[in-house]
Amino acid sequence: MKALISDPLAPAAADVLRAAGHDVTVKTGMKPAELIHALDGCAALLVRGATKVTAEVLESTSALKVVARAGTGLDNIDVRLARERGVEVLNTPAANAISVAELTMGLILAFERHIVAASTDLRGGKWEKTKYAGREVLGRTLGLVGFGRIGREVAMRARVFGMNVIAHDPLYKEWPEEFDWVGHVPGLGALLATADIVSLHVPLTSETKNFIGARELALMKHEALLVNCARGGTVDEAALLAALTSGALRGAALDVFANEPAADAPLLALPNVIATPHLGASTAEAQDRAGIEAAELVVEALRKLG
Repeated sequence: MKALISDPLAPAAADVLRAAGHDVTVKTGMKPAELIHALDGCAALLVRGATKVTAEVLESTSALKVVARAGTGLDNIDVRLARERGVEVLNTPAANAISVAELTMGLILAFERHIVAASTDLRGGKWEKTKYAGREVLGRTLGLVGFGRIGREVAMRARVFGMNVIAHDPLYKEWPEEFDWVGHVPGLGALLATADIVSLHVPLTSETKNFIGARELALMKHEALLVNCARGGTVDEAALLAALTSGALRGAALDVFANEPAADAPLLALPNVIATPHLGASTAEAQDRAGIEAAELVVEALRKLG
């Protein structure tokens, strides 16, 4: 069967598909019309986050049977329409868990120890040792909003640093036994009011869009730090800007934005914000895992279709 890879994936992904006897085309950076043309006769489409599998795309092909995202979220795919049309939608939620968890901890440490600003000043010839005195994370309470694969990886790393970890996730009534040391907080408001550092680990859905807004930010401690390595759009950026500007919130560490690329986002002008350009899954290991796992899922799905 024909398969199209429309975003950059590890070369091994195409190898997996070809080894299973499928005809693979790799073509990235396409505009919607080009994508529709390239999908002609394709039974499978493999994407990351750049390709938008919209209603227009889905309605323009009758051969498509499987769409696989090499990554966690599915917000770039019209999942409802795909499934209505009998197109199986797959993803690889575990592939980037370690990479995102490591970045989350890295941003927390970078913020608390002023690593970005201190390094920039030092390169500019300034030795600001006193100015950049920071804070330890030992004994601080980390609140995880979302306790799936990534949240659990973050929890394990935070525990090594001696942090107290609490979590809120309405999908789970209780945690697995191996995480009985993580405090279970039934309400989001209670977690926000308790945590010294709040880290988001939820997908972007209609329920989570802007779910951290002015009301939620007002519940947080003034000295708290908000970390978002999950999805842009889960935080109301205008409300966050207001909270950070007024001093109602001490700081934010962000890897994702509602509109990307976000080089001109107003939040980036604030001194109490550090940010990265959606690097959560951008490691060689995560990309290899995600591409290979996505290809393997496609191979199995096509095998079942005969």
